[in-house]
Amino acid sequence: MSTADRVRLIEIIRQRSYGTGVEIKLASGRISNFYFNLKPTMLHPEGAWLIGALIVEHLAAEAVDMVGGLEMGAVPIATSVAALSHHKGRPLAAFFVRKQAKEHGTQSLVEGLPKGATIRGKRVVVVEDVTTTGGSALKAIDVLKAEGAEIVAVITVVDREEGAADAFAVAGVRFMPLLRHRDFT
Repeated sequence: MSTADRVRLIEIIRQRSYGTGVEIKLASGRISNFYFNLKPTMLHPEGAWLIGALIVEHLAAEAVDMVGGLEMGAVPIATSVAALSHHKGRPLAAFFVRKQAKEHGTQSLVEGLPKGATIRGKRVVVVEDVTTTGGSALKAIDVLKAEGAEIVAVITVVDREEGAADAFAVAGVRFMPLLRHRDFT
């Protein structure tokens, strides 16, 4: 991805998904005076394309079978990556991990797999929109490992730089942020 594309993604995030000066409670439980709500960027045509393209580029040299992560943030990212990976001739299937199993249907925690398929033995990359402490990605990793997947890495669109890198290092998982909070200050 060109420097111009990276700059454009930062611009879209700044316009649609980044705010300061308001106290907000994060998924980690922390209170912050800045926030990233990446849904408006991930669901924007150009934003979705840029995020998917950057992740596909990061994974070009990796032996990966699938991409996905914890609902809801990972769903649009994994979908963009799957679509762009097909276009690039190296298709990566997408999946998502439910926060809790539904009480009907297959009651599976991992969704997106074809009938009769499992994630056992698959090399997967966990994707996430915004990472603070890494808790959401680690929840997904726990489910995926229990289902027999091999975790290659975690890729986040924006690392808030508040402890996730350390948490993933302790867990023995490679962490690859596309952007960091410092790119917006």
